Amino acid sequence: MISTENIAQVLNNNGKVLGPDGDKIGSVGQIYVDDRTGNPSWVTANTGLLGTKESFAPLEGARIDGDDIRIAFDKDTVKDAPSIEPEGHLSEQEQDELYRYYNLAGGTRAGVQGQDATDRDAVGRDTSGPTTDDAMTRSEEELHVGTESRETGRARLRKYVVTENETRTVPVQREEVRIEREPITDANRDEALDGPAISEEEHEVTLHEERPVVEKETVPVERVRLDKERVTDEETVSEDVRKERIEADGDVDPRDRR
Repeated sequence: MISTENIAQVLNNNGKVLGPDGDKIGSVGQIYVDDRTGNPSWVTANTGLLGTKESFAPLEGARIDGDDIRIAFDKDTVKDAPSIEPEGHLSEQEQDELYRYYNLAGGTRAGVQGQDATDRDAVGRDTSGPTTDDAMTRSEEELHVGTESRETGRARLRKYVVTENETRTVPVQREEVRIEREPITDANRDEALDGPAISEEEHEVTLHEERPVVEKETVPVERVRLDKERVTDEETVSEDVRKERIEADGDVDPRDRR
């Protein structure tokens, strides 16, 4: 059985609530004790996103594991427990709902056990349960916002072949026949009279022309790779947080009521 001394150890050392296999369920939020017996009966575990939800778990069958509490129920079971606000005391209806969910026998009402588990002389008495301290602790929720990395897409490089038509203009040369006639002069008379006076004769000239010749060569032109850069944006997150307020009533100086 978990004692009040164990409670002080767990609370003072920021203990955790563990499942039966030692898996962490959440950090210890509050411990509720039975109003009749004073024995610890419920513990709240901070679960949910950033530990913003407190889920009730029974201490029946639980044991102390170092500075932690190892209970008899796993994390999924605790997270799915009825949603009840930890407001100092469990009503009969709330406690019956928890007992039904965990399939346990019912008990008396339970209230919060503070971090000081020993009895102390207190000014006045706690009308909502056993006297635990001479002061109230005011708490409030703090909003902790973090980030998580998730995959948003993928990019890849793919190489494929396309065919394009290119047109180039190339100058080409060709030979054409041109007939030249020159009169008989003293300068060429000897060449003109060389040979028979009357004869048949042929003279042939070979013509040439240039034609375009196409050759293709594969050459590297550039290298392409994928790279990533980190871009920072700002997003606004809005969430409700609970804050406790303490005020006094009765025979109290009006200046001290808040």
